[in-house]
Amino acid sequence: QVQLVESGGGLVQAGGSLRLSCAASGHTFSSYAMGWFRQAPGKEREFVARISWSTLRTYYADSVKGRFTISRDNAKNTVYLQMNSLKPEDTAVYYCAARLPFTSGPESEVRTYDYWGQGTQVTVSS
Repeated sequence: QVQLVESGGGLVQAGGSLRLSCAASGHTFSSYAMGWFRQAPGKEREFVARISWSTLRTYYADSVKGRFTISRDNAKNTVYLQMNSLKPEDTAVYYCAARLPFTSGPESEVRTYDYWGQGTQVTVSS
């Protein structure tokens, strides 16, 4: 079992920055691929970014590429999402998620993640 707790959300003006953190506890954090997703009101949860557990390779949604950076510190059991040049359309609840090793299916799909945090609200004003 893995517990995930997000923090760092808040209200920011367009063009500003925020850094989200996701602290993990429970099982071996370094074995999991980690992802960030977001869900805006009335919309489905969507993929934002992910980082692999071993090679630290990263992958981003086109909508955030060049503005967001995902990273992880396995010694601290924490994954981060640095968000720069924020836009009003980035407003959403942001969730981190953990994916068990050897899970099949695209890492951009919600259904392939096994554990989720409770989410943190990010609001970008225009």
